[in-house]
Amino acid sequence: MQFLDDSLHPENMDKVVITVAPYGPEWMPEDFPEDIPVTMEAQIQKAVDCYEAGASVLHLHVREPDGKGSKRLSMFNELIAGVRKAVPDMIIQVGGSISFAPEDDGQAAKWLSDDTRHALAELDPKPDQVTVALNTIQMNIMELIYPEFYEGTSLANPATYDAYREMIVPAGPTWAEEHLRRLQNAGIQPHFQLVGMHALETLDRMVRKGVYKGPLNLTCIGIGGGHHGPHPYNLFDFIQRAPDGCTVTAESLFKNVLPWNTMALAMGMHVRCGIEDTLIDQHGKRFTSVQQVQQLVRIAKELGREIADGKEAREIYRIGTWYDDVDETLAGNGMTPNRKPGVKNVPLRRVA
Repeated sequence: MQFLDDSLHPENMDKVVITVAPYGPEWMPEDFPEDIPVTMEAQIQKAVDCYEAGASVLHLHVREPDGKGSKRLSMFNELIAGVRKAVPDMIIQVGGSISFAPEDDGQAAKWLSDDTRHALAELDPKPDQVTVALNTIQMNIMELIYPEFYEGTSLANPATYDAYREMIVPAGPTWAEEHLRRLQNAGIQPHFQLVGMHALETLDRMVRKGVYKGPLNLTCIGIGGGHHGPHPYNLFDFIQRAPDGCTVTAESLFKNVLPWNTMALAMGMHVRCGIEDTLIDQHGKRFTSVQQVQQLVRIAKELGREIADGKEAREIYRIGTWYDDVDETLAGNGMTPNRKPGVKNVPLRRVA
């Protein structure tokens, strides 16, 4: 991304798109009963509460009536329909992992089969986005969740701890290409969850080969355990290397969430919060998803940045926009064109 002398002035930045992840599939309801909705009505109301607080994107997972993370697409359909009716402008972003929470003690926290994950393209009503990871990689969320953070929660169970410590994100090239094909055919926008520079480079190659032809909405994940850690230079490097025409959202874990998001806000980027990312504030106290959204709204306003509502977030994310070919996709995302035969040196962007 390009930064001019006035790029840090809020009047030259997009409005802030706040993504909230209020369902936290890694937790059980007893871990935070005040803020983990279980009934379908409560899950829908949680979306409403977060939207009214200032979140325009809902990162969606679903719970069964017993409180466990649901893997049934029918439950996702029901929640999507309920949220769409209650807050029609809110962007619905289904977590591409579906629900990686283990069903029983000792069961691995495995992502579901390729066929089941592909079926997210068949959700009805369809979501606006599905999150997509690239490159199979370790996702040891326990590396940066310190014992004092999860003491007294279900993650303190040794079997559950080990399941999340050993979790793998399956996202090889065959799966990724097929998944993107199905999402595009269904008119569902992928939101790319990128775990490091190698994933950003893989996405760049996929765009240049025509595998994906749409806007680039990216999340830079700083959670360690096989992903970027929350080192500031990881975020700075990612933003510097990201295409000029994309969006970048920051995501981290626990006490790293607030500083990671604050840096993103100051640089004109977007933010994510919610109990899927942290149960606590900077002082170690329980912190609801709504409170987290409200905090980000306050910080954004102190920086002079306005908050995007649902309709504005759709424009910023270019929901519903698709491109006809590789050249149009590259131009639409502010990327240099592919090298043409005979062209030497660094390719130049198209000049009007």
